[in-house]
Amino acid sequence: MLVDLGPIAQLRAGRLGRRLTQLFVGLVLYGASLALMVRSMLGLAPWDVLHSGLIEHIDITLGQMVVAMSLVVLVLWIPLREKPGLGTIANAIVVGFAADAVLALLDEPDAWWLRGLLLVAGVFLNGLATALYIGSQFGRGPRDGLMTGLARRTGRSLALVRTGIEITVVVIGLVLGGVAGAGTVLYALAIGPLAQLMLPGLIVQLPEMPTGTSPTTEIRSITRRAGK
Repeated sequence: MLVDLGPIAQLRAGRLGRRLTQLFVGLVLYGASLALMVRSMLGLAPWDVLHSGLIEHIDITLGQMVVAMSLVVLVLWIPLREKPGLGTIANAIVVGFAADAVLALLDEPDAWWLRGLLLVAGVFLNGLATALYIGSQFGRGPRDGLMTGLARRTGRSLALVRTGIEITVVVIGLVLGGVAGAGTVLYALAIGPLAQLMLPGLIVQLPEMPTGTSPTTEIRSITRRAGK
């Protein structure tokens, strides 16, 4: 069961060794998955289409842009009254630096079959990484919180809000010169089912429920309205 905890409650909830390890493994793997998709040259995840477009005009690395945009998105949490957790802040920082580290180690392959393998591996790894860091019970990532916050404030389904956000960032990214392709479509179709399939087995069950906390029924209800 996922619970909605503030930063202090997250630390008091127990099983810190397991949860912190799972959190940071998940975030590093998330960054690695972005790098695999970049090196496939077959299209990026929607937000990374935007990131890749922005770095055409701003002289920083892709990973640095991921960090910068994460901080911008966190500012958007303020009017939505989303509650960041320790994992939210870690997500904003670790993913981008992990992506840059893997990009520095991984060359772009020449063979098309290798590019396809990198793409599929990147999408699968992204689903696993998402389930790992969410299951650690340290809070949602910046972009996930934007999605759930908008869904709650507007009353729209999670599916509709997510689709709207991702179409918007892809269009802006393409206008700026970002990279989209078959991988963008594959990611959009596969990431939800993959994360949903893997998450139940990776949720760290907390030994104690801190006073004043409750299961995240809000997220479950939004998900049910989306038909997921």
